[in-house]
Amino acid sequence: MLFKYKGFDKTGKRVKGTVTANSTDEAGQKLRSQNIYYESLAPTKEFSLETFSKRQMPGEMLAAFSKELSSYLNSGMTILTAIRLMENQHEGEKKYVSFLNSIKTMIDEGKSLYHALNTQKVYAMPEFFVQSLNIAGQSGKMVEVLTNMGNFFSTQNKVKKQVKGAMVYPAVIFTVAIAMTSFLIAFVVPKITEVFEDTDQKLPPITQFVLSISDFLTHYYMQLIIGIVLVIVLFKLTYSKIDAFHSFWDGLLLKVPVIGPLIQNHELGRFSYILSLMLGSGVAYAQAVKLSTASFHNYKLKSLFEAASVKVMEGNKLSNALQLAKGVKLKRNFMQSLALGEESSEVANILDNISLLYAEENEDKLKLLLGLLEPFMMLFIGGVVGVIVSAMLLPIFTMTQGLK
Repeated sequence: MLFKYKGFDKTGKRVKGTVTANSTDEAGQKLRSQNIYYESLAPTKEFSLETFSKRQMPGEMLAAFSKELSSYLNSGMTILTAIRLMENQHEGEKKYVSFLNSIKTMIDEGKSLYHALNTQKVYAMPEFFVQSLNIAGQSGKMVEVLTNMGNFFSTQNKVKKQVKGAMVYPAVIFTVAIAMTSFLIAFVVPKITEVFEDTDQKLPPITQFVLSISDFLTHYYMQLIIGIVLVIVLFKLTYSKIDAFHSFWDGLLLKVPVIGPLIQNHELGRFSYILSLMLGSGVAYAQAVKLSTASFHNYKLKSLFEAASVKVMEGNKLSNALQLAKGVKLKRNFMQSLALGEESSEVANILDNISLLYAEENEDKLKLLLGLLEPFMMLFIGGVVGVIVSAMLLPIFTMTQGLK
């Protein structure tokens, strides 16, 4: 992997550049050996055929991989034997078998599971997962960490399925609304307006407005569709390739009244769970904080915790480092719970409870929001159809009154 860094050399001169390494830790060690003290260190957004085709391993697959491997290792098998058995059991899944085969080949050559997962070219894997297995291999707690990781990914996958399932009905209603409105404006409205072409009466403003929209959609619908697709593609490319835009957008989402708290709950809950999991598996606190930081998807929160994790590596408390850091204002109960856990040496238990609290809180909020969304969408559809019908009927009423 290629990492970009910013920092200072031994003379105090500000420097920046890139370094090749298999992990963030290895990149940091290489920079220190060159007498470079970095302020920031992150993997670059390389664009190549390999990185384009190397998609993230699905959470469901990560859960199955972790649970199967931990089960076989717990029964006394070696890693190589376990991987071979898993490869035979998944013969019909070509890409997954290719992934297992590449791991098996490297382990057979004497490489560690961490090295095999980190260098295989089939799937991109979460950094905190790979680094956790690296530490587990060194501490002899591979089975325990794999089991915990399997449970974590299973829980995350369950939450995603629940959210997707809850969004099906609103998505169908919204799609039907757009299709129905487009049909009325593009096909029904032009037919009705032919009645008014031979009259000299002035059309009401609402009718003129609907007619102008109908005329625009009829003549430029293809350009509109292409434009929407291009905007979506451009947004996704910019979001994935330009860190500044990615950070700006993630920070903007955190400020949205309803969406922001949901995102922060989800991100902090996941961080809390992984940190408690790492500590429960025997990982040192400073190292556990650094590994857990890689679980953040939101760039603003991730940069905040990355800066704080550096302070923790220097011997400071995470709660103090976060309190002094500038940027996103974190939830008060998270900060208080973290500080209490560090004072009482019960960080793992307290953060595990915090993760459950945030999961329940988000579940309740999502149920409420989705419950309010359905009647709102029905009102929206009714309003749009009402405007179109009114725009068509008003001129007819005017003509009728004129005949009298």
